[in-house]
Amino acid sequence: MSQRSCLSVILAAGEGTRMKSALPKVLHKIAGLPMVAHVVKAAEAAGAGDQALVIGHGAEEMRKAAQKFAPKAESFVQEKRLGTAHAVLAARDAISKGYDDILVMFGDTPLIDPEVLIAARQKLAKGTAVVVVGFRTSNPSGYGRLIEKGGKLIAIREEKDCTDEEKKITFCNGGLMAIAGKQALKLLDAVGHKNAKGEYYLTDIVEIAAAQGLDVVATEASFENALGINNRAELAEAEGIWQTRRRREAMLSGVTLIAPETVFFSHDTEIGADTIVEPNVWFGPGVKIAAGAKIHAFSHIEGATIASDCDVGPFARLRPGADLKQKAKVGNFCEVKQATIEEGAKVNHLTYIGDARIGAGANIGAGTITCNYDGYSKFFTDIGEGAFVGSNSSLVAPITIGKGGYIASGSVITESVPDDALAFGRARQRTLAGKGKELRERFASAAAARKKS
Repeated sequence: MSQRSCLSVILAAGEGTRMKSALPKVLHKIAGLPMVAHVVKAAEAAGAGDQALVIGHGAEEMRKAAQKFAPKAESFVQEKRLGTAHAVLAARDAISKGYDDILVMFGDTPLIDPEVLIAARQKLAKGTAVVVVGFRTSNPSGYGRLIEKGGKLIAIREEKDCTDEEKKITFCNGGLMAIAGKQALKLLDAVGHKNAKGEYYLTDIVEIAAAQGLDVVATEASFENALGINNRAELAEAEGIWQTRRRREAMLSGVTLIAPETVFFSHDTEIGADTIVEPNVWFGPGVKIAAGAKIHAFSHIEGATIASDCDVGPFARLRPGADLKQKAKVGNFCEVKQATIEEGAKVNHLTYIGDARIGAGANIGAGTITCNYDGYSKFFTDIGEGAFVGSNSSLVAPITIGKGGYIASGSVITESVPDDALAFGRARQRTLAGKGKELRERFASAAAARKKS
């Protein structure tokens, strides 16, 4: 297979009006990645070295988005929507380059498995001209039926055109096709538009190829592989299926998910074996977790790197740029952003650490914040190895707390602190005997006077 060239033609021109959105349908996300990008990834995994994106609605937005998930893909605009075969032919220039295999895919079917594509390509490699991916269902109503004879596919029949006997067929068209590159343009150009809608249907190439004596077959996949997204409810359904797959994959690779149905992964989450994830944890894009970490309940993590044996949460928020080294601890109701927590350092509770470095073995007390933003610019806080920052301290950046430095609780620190120094930044306490009683009596008298008035 690796010696055969392959082009995937991905149809992504639909307006998606049922999504009720200004955003092109195929740019709506599954696991943090546009659904069309899932299709591109599957094609690449199946050996399609090149992609042709057929776009229409929101063409400029599509091109811009594609630079991230398919930077080498060629884009072709379908100016008029005249059917699926017409859409594929919008990429004529790409198809004509002489690929061995052409995969025709849809940008709104994000759950396609690369193994399904590989199986279809293997049939092309054995001399088949057209391979149609189908699925079986106990309720085929509404789907096109795959009509087979003698092990060969002879037609794809839309339900409204089926005979009563054909309507009993449970093998249905999944939409995806693999076409031999040397036959592709000849077959596509032969598709006519003599039908009720006056459109060029890709499915017609099955009968065209069969009439020419070419080998046409169907291959079976699960329904999930053909699931197309047309509205927000189906988008949520696809998200659920994707997450279920990913959770199982994680658990089989050695990750413990205590309540898997409550954990949500991103498309690129990396998580090491022997990591334990408690209930209700959300992973956004860009998370890498090494082996043996523990992620406690209700934590929200994105763009973060977590080394082995770290302890996070519960109710922790790690934002982009958070980098936890081995055995670091970020506890409950803490937020870390663009900061490194060095080996064995502890940020235990009720704390904000942003644009900072917390040295190895340092301890950050409850309620501490790095004051890193003045409304215009961000500033850095550097806390040395083994430093101790007392509870309810405010560290006004830019500032350095030296190795072994000690910050008294309740301090506002505006100047750097040398190694092993003790810093206070708070007003001296005064105690006035009897003043508490005097204040209570004054307040009670004032409240009584207000009631009378």
